Amino acid sequence: MARALSALPLEIQSKGPLGPVTNVDHAVDALLAEKLLAARPDYGWLSEETPDEFARRETKSRVFVIDPIDGTAAMIAKIPQWVVSVGIVENGRAFAGAVYNPMTDEFFLGAAGEGATLNRRPMRASTRANLEGARMIGLKSRFADGKWPTPWPKLEIIERQSIAYRLALVAGGFGDATVLFGFKNEWDIAAGAALVEAAGGRVSDPWGEPLAFNQAVPRAPGVVAAGADVHALLIERTKVLPDPRKS
Repeated sequence: MARALSALPLEIQSKGPLGPVTNVDHAVDALLAEKLLAARPDYGWLSEETPDEFARRETKSRVFVIDPIDGTAAMIAKIPQWVVSVGIVENGRAFAGAVYNPMTDEFFLGAAGEGATLNRRPMRASTRANLEGARMIGLKSRFADGKWPTPWPKLEIIERQSIAYRLALVAGGFGDATVLFGFKNEWDIAAGAALVEAAGGRVSDPWGEPLAFNQAVPRAPGVVAAGADVHALLIERTKVLPDPRKS
């Protein structure tokens, strides 16, 4: 449905600092709510395109965390880097996720203790143990030398627009790591975080602390996701970042 709708003229609105939203975002959100909540009526619901029911935090141990279209700007620009992102959070932990890119037909799926797959084939996060030459999925400008006390070693930067897609690609071993700077909404990261951990990688905030989900204010102060062996090396660098919760 998302791919077919995206090929038609889009109805585009602005959410101000939150960026654009389209009829595709709303249609996918409605379809997911209908299908998922019918299958799991006891789960809570948190979606970028649905008014937040704050009672989810006190009354639901499991919550769907949804971004119906992550990368809306890419979809509008006809860049095939947008995805549908569905995460499941249990007691504050992202434990299952599904990320689907309709344009490339990539379906990433995984859960804690169950492993992870791409189009039904097993996938694993990177086993790289050094930063020199690492494949970083992100934006080149974020790693410019002048922004860091210690310059980064040479990295291969793979630019992708959707946050959920970046995390899914790390889970699939297509990149060694991604670093997400500043506050990130739970719906952008829940599914991808679950995928990375299901694929044997590690996910934390920039100071090495676990991410907490289903929060009253549903956002994280940054994310570092990587293969397990290189994650600690990244934290040694990102721990110098200012904590946006203290500004």
